[in-house]
Parts: sequence; C-alpha cells; structure tokens
Amino acid sequence: MGVDRDTNNWSFDTDIVVVGSGGCGLTAAIAAAQRDVEVLVFEKQSRPWSNTARSGGMIPAAGTRFQHDAGIRETPEAFAADILRKNHHTSDPEMTLHLARTATGMVEWLVDEAGVDLVFIDDFKYPGHSQYRMHAPPSRTGADLVRDLRRAVENHAQAELITDASVTHLVAGANDSVAGVIVRHGTQQERVRARKIILACNGFAGNSDMVAKYCPSMSNALYFGGEGNTGEGILWGQELGGAVAFMDAFQAHASVATPHGILVTYALIMEGGFQVNSAGHRFGDETSGYSEHALAVLTQPGGVAWDIYDESLHQLGLSFDDYRQAIEAGAIKQSQTIEGLARELGLPPDTLSETLKKYHACAADERGDEHGRTDCRRLEPPFYGVKVTGALFHTQGGLKVDFHGRVLREDGNPIPNLYAGGGVAAGISGHGPGGYFSGNGLLTAIGYGVLAGRHAASMIKRGQ
Repeated sequence: MGVDRDTNNWSFDTDIVVVGSGGCGLTAAIAAAQRDVEVLVFEKQSRPWSNTARSGGMIPAAGTRFQHDAGIRETPEAFAADILRKNHHTSDPEMTLHLARTATGMVEWLVDEAGVDLVFIDDFKYPGHSQYRMHAPPSRTGADLVRDLRRAVENHAQAELITDASVTHLVAGANDSVAGVIVRHGTQQERVRARKIILACNGFAGNSDMVAKYCPSMSNALYFGGEGNTGEGILWGQELGGAVAFMDAFQAHASVATPHGILVTYALIMEGGFQVNSAGHRFGDETSGYSEHALAVLTQPGGVAWDIYDESLHQLGLSFDDYRQAIEAGAIKQSQTIEGLARELGLPPDTLSETLKKYHACAADERGDEHGRTDCRRLEPPFYGVKVTGALFHTQGGLKVDFHGRVLREDGNPIPNLYAGGGVAAGISGHGPGGYFSGNGLLTAIGYGVLAGRHAASMIKRGQ
C-alpha cells in the first residue's frame, strides 16, 4: 500500500516535507520557511498544472483592507454565514468560521509578505455571495496566483521545490507516527526523514475508481482538474487510521466551452445571461450555483448547453484571460439578432427567439420565471453565445483535520507529525455538489496551507 515502516535507513533529513506544489503546498512552504525551518516541496509532475493553476484565482475573504478600501464593511462571521447557508448548514460550523476568520489576515499576508499580486473584485458576485469579497490576480487566473507563490518559494533560502519527484509512500514509526517519505526522483528512490509532513497533493477527482465510488453522478463527466489529483494522500491517511468526511462532495462547473475545453466565466450567467439546450429552451434556474447546475447541463441532450448573453456581458467577460482564450479559439459566436445567433450556434431560430421573449417578460415583471430565477434582465443586441458542457473540477471530501491542519483519527486525536490541506482535507461544502460556495476550494487550499505550515514550523522550533 502507501505506508512503509521506519527501518532507520534514511537518505537524508529535513524539517518539513510538503507533498504537492499547488496552492496549498506552496503556501504551506512559504508559511513554514518564514519561521526559519527547512522545507522541501516534492511535486510528482515535471510540469505541474494544479487545480489552483486551473482556477480563476478567486480567494474569498471578509474584513480585509482591500474590501474596506472599496467601501465595504463586513465581518468573517457574515462570510461564514453565507457558506453555511449555501451548504444548508451541513459543514462543520466551527471549522467554517475558523477558515473565514483565517482568510482575512491570510489575504493581506499573501500580498504583503508572500509578494502575490491580488486585486479586489467588485464587478460581479458568484452564486450565494451576499457581498463582494473576492481577491484575485489582475488576470483573474489561478496560473498567475501559482506563479507568484512559486516565485516566493524559489526566492526563500529555507525552501526548495523539486519537480518530477513522486512521493510513493509515507514512512511510519512507532504508534503510526509519520517519520518521513519515500520519494522517486528520476531513476533514484530515496527515503527522506522529516519531522513533519504536509499532504497537499489534492483530492481524487482524477482517480476514476474513487470518483465512481464516492461521486458516481460525475463518473462520465469531463474532468477539468489537475492530472495529478489521484487521491493517494487521502488513501495514505486512511491507512494510518485517519478519518474522512464529506467524500461525496465535489465542485462541478456548468460552463466549459466544448469541444475547446476552456472555462467560460459564470459571471456571464450571474450578471444576466441564460442557458438553453439543443432545442433552444431554458431548463433550470442558472443562478442556483454553477456546481449543482452542471448536473442539469449534463442531463440535457448530448450533455451540452449554450450560454446566451449580450454585449455588456461580453465586455465583462473580456476581463477574464480564459474568456479571451475562448474568443481566440473561435468558441464565442456573435450576431446582431437572436435569430442570427441561433443559426451561428446551430439552434432553432424561432425557439431561441421565443425563449428570449419569455426571459425579457420575466425581466419586465410581466410574468414569473417558470424555473424560479429572480434576476432576469433584458439583453440588448448584439447577442453572443457559446456551446458548453458540465465538468468535474475537484472533490471536496477528504481527511478530517483540526484547526492547525493536523490529520485526525476516528477518536479525534491527531496522527503525530501529519498535516493535510486543500483537496486532501475534508472541505466545507457539505455533501454533493450543491453546497459548493465559490472560493471554497482556494479557501481550504491556502487557508489550511497557512495554518499547517505555521503550526508545523512552530512545533519544530519548540522541539516537538
């Protein structure tokens, strides 16, 4: 399996080993190295492309100075209340509040000490957010977030990132305490002793067997996450007696351009656009949440839908790097008339025109929306459209951890020296896809990264 035993035969020693170089792993390494301990980050891919890198780089936090500068006064408690409302109060309320409180200082630390370039996003809100609270790179891409985090690791004398270095086993000592790892780098296999191990190698969305077991509704969906997210961190923790929670939870997305495989921002929908199927009909309340709405998209003929929107929303889309890529790829179609757009998209013109009329009637309060949407708005020519599908982005269940990111056994006691974050740790989205709240992925990735890195380093400095 994935756990070996301590034979006291080590290749070399270090203070902390971080497994994985996504948002969680890089953040943990920075947080620990700042406390003057040695950190090695092992990344199994030669060219890592983590879930953080694939994301929009949106980090939610309430009460930051950036939010204050935008004239918004909000508490972490209000932020946590939104998360709990979205998941119907099924996540751990204390952990949810702890992460919300952690996020405030965490975002400012990223900018002030880690050198991450973040701006405050106040031109749209994701589903369930009652306030503007997203912080993201100017490009609104996770790739730029990872670039900045990686630069911070590479510039720190106490941290080193080694790619193409696959951790194959944890090494357990007495009482199943974790003593180190076995890592394969090129043709060499080495046993690395470490005082603390932080598992940051994400969830299991790239492991088809685990997806079929825990999230069967997404077994045949497009997977749009990092290729390295194959669940081994969770399995290692379980082998050592670690408890798991919310293994049925996942984040899906209802708007990935097909066949191009490019994320199309859901801001187009949340700010007034709508979706239709191949018959030209709407099929649900698109604003319920892009994660749960992905299932509705996947049940349409061919598992596809079309985003329909107008010029003002097109201009909003242009602020996203992914959207500009979709334009370059030819995924975005445009016409001065809704009938002309229908022909461009291969949809029935008369039906799409009638759908738009009904949507406008809802916007004018002439009739209620049959799907329950409450924020219909009038769209003005020219009109735009893009063919999309639903996709699985990442899982939200994993190992139970405490407030410091330490992995817990079933009895609630921590496994000595073992931490987890990001997709390896149980998230705060409750069950299934519907509890996912935009930003939960990066909140638990970077939040647990900071918490685990700081605590692990502090324990080492205390000689524990």
